[in-house]
Amino acid sequence: MPQLVSRTLDVGGHEVRVHTSVGASTSPVYLLVHGIGMSHRSLARLQRALQPYGTVHCVDLPGFGGTPTPSDAISIADGAALLGRVLDALDVPAAVLVGHSMGGQLVVELAAQRPALVTHLVLIGPVTDPDRAGHLTQARDLFRDSLREPASGNVLTFADYLRCGPRWYLTELEPMLAYRTDERLAVVAAPTLVIRGTGDPVARHAWCARLADVAPGGSLVEVPGHRHLVQFTAADSTARAVAAFCRRDLALEP
Repeated sequence: MPQLVSRTLDVGGHEVRVHTSVGASTSPVYLLVHGIGMSHRSLARLQRALQPYGTVHCVDLPGFGGTPTPSDAISIADGAALLGRVLDALDVPAAVLVGHSMGGQLVVELAAQRPALVTHLVLIGPVTDPDRAGHLTQARDLFRDSLREPASGNVLTFADYLRCGPRWYLTELEPMLAYRTDERLAVVAAPTLVIRGTGDPVARHAWCARLADVAPGGSLVEVPGHRHLVQFTAADSTARAVAAFCRRDLALEP
């Protein structure tokens, strides 16, 4: 198995941890971005599944995964700019950006801010549907999701939530709920793939279909029998969908 190399970057006064694996091919380059409260661990299975297809960087954002908690909130726009600086520090001129849940907002915003940095966008279980952006609605949907996720996924999720702590989680929840993913995606140039589990109560079919419709070259893939943690519970299927989508536009050999 290819070696995983971890490093810590100081980006604009914030600490970001980057976990890198290089597979049989060094291109394309993938950047994986986790959701609110989570860490790179929620994407570790997907990272391993993507290794045969290229170089994979997976981050721990500020305040998550054990990185120091910032004193002030980081907006989606500022978080996206920070990710752009991470790619600059890694000397990556362009990448396939893969975001899960709130991570999808960050990669959409980065694609809007710096289109030359992004070859493709992949949104897994994207948030936030403006029709379901209330605090209680989101909490209810997440609770419903947890009832049918595997125990291993719930243990990982709750451990990461405890690690980031309620203050930082709630601080970052506000910009997540307010961000209009659909509106920003409409100005993005990169081809976009939306992936959801068919049983995901957070990223529902109508919302994901709307994102695929407004995105340039948008496509929707639904993985039967999986939920909001589809990249964890169906990592191989998710990786194959991502790789196939990139091959379609980059004309790579299958």
